[in-house]
Amino acid sequence: MDEISQVKQLVSEINRLHHQFSNDYFETGIIEKINLSRTITHVLATHIYKYRLTLHECVNDYLMTANINIKYFYRVKTRESIDDKIGRFSTREDQYPVNNWLNDIFGARIILSADEINSVMDLLDDWQEELSLKNWYLRDKEGYRGLHIYFKNKNNFYFPWELQIWDAEDIQSNIQNHEKFKRTFM
Repeated sequence: MDEISQVKQLVSEINRLHHQFSNDYFETGIIEKINLSRTITHVLATHIYKYRLTLHECVNDYLMTANINIKYFYRVKTRESIDDKIGRFSTREDQYPVNNWLNDIFGARIILSADEINSVMDLLDDWQEELSLKNWYLRDKEGYRGLHIYFKNKNNFYFPWELQIWDAEDIQSNIQNHEKFKRTFM
């Protein structure tokens, strides 16, 4: 299987796992469903924390069932990072829906060559429709460069997940950027 097929398989599997976990978590009737297309004033932090903790505790159970043949890394956002993001976004004059900025409680990352990333970007519009992805964009700002793909399965009650695709040439600058701008709560 070539690298681009493996990336599509990874995207498909993350999307499947996102749907399966979200369905298992939100569709039981135990957890209150809150519309995440609303601003943070309408979404309690405890709702976010409960989701994050449950995901942290069982994400490996879901990942073990995945059919993924490409090396990837993942993390579940820490509570401190969530608090930092809530603090930054709740004080903005323009309020955005929670699912537009708290879209990375689960994040995965892969490393590709620039040519492979360009090939993936050429296919992403088709994949977005085919796999029901939320959206994607290339971020190139302040020393950070990465392709971001978001999963929400067309449901405003499910927290989106994120896949970042980095160019092998950008690893060090992206790590330094994350340390400088994304870890201010440490």
